[in-house]
Amino acid sequence: MNLPNKLTMLRVLMIPVFLLFFHVRAIPWHTLWALLVFAAASVTDCLDGQIARRRGLITDFGKFMDPLADKVLVMTAVLCFVGERLVPAWAAALILARELAVTGLRTLAAGAGRVLAADKWGKLKTVTQMVWVVYGLLLIWITESFDLGYAAPAWLYGVFLGLMLLVLLATVGSGANYLYRNRELFADR
Repeated sequence: MNLPNKLTMLRVLMIPVFLLFFHVRAIPWHTLWALLVFAAASVTDCLDGQIARRRGLITDFGKFMDPLADKVLVMTAVLCFVGERLVPAWAAALILARELAVTGLRTLAAGAGRVLAADKWGKLKTVTQMVWVVYGLLLIWITESFDLGYAAPAWLYGVFLGLMLLVLLATVGSGANYLYRNRELFADR
């Protein structure tokens, strides 16, 4: 297994660590640790692609597993936000539906002997999602650390909601683009 693929697998292994820190409130600064783990996992996403392209280490495994690792990482955090009542369930369902549709399309393509790599719109979607999650974790940490609860300044939540709307637009838009670009996979044969 080459270095980029190892970084992708490391990102997958960081997901349970993120969950542990997010949910075990007995750990001092648990939300800050969750934030740091999520941020580190996000950095591996940037690194694995750059290393793979620079060193010519692009593999079918990486093309398939890298975006899947991103999806699982982000969806894990989004579901944690739903549990904290920071994100409405309908927004998480919309994001999940897009991710499942694109993963299904990739599976359909694999059955036809094709590997569909992420495009620039999918990468933009992933970046916006990761920035949003990092901001959300920072928001939770600030409100917990300074015992603000829901009394935190409204603009902090406003920024979070603005980022969420941007994420939803990028998610739906990139999903529609991905499905449209690969519509020939839906043709009856």
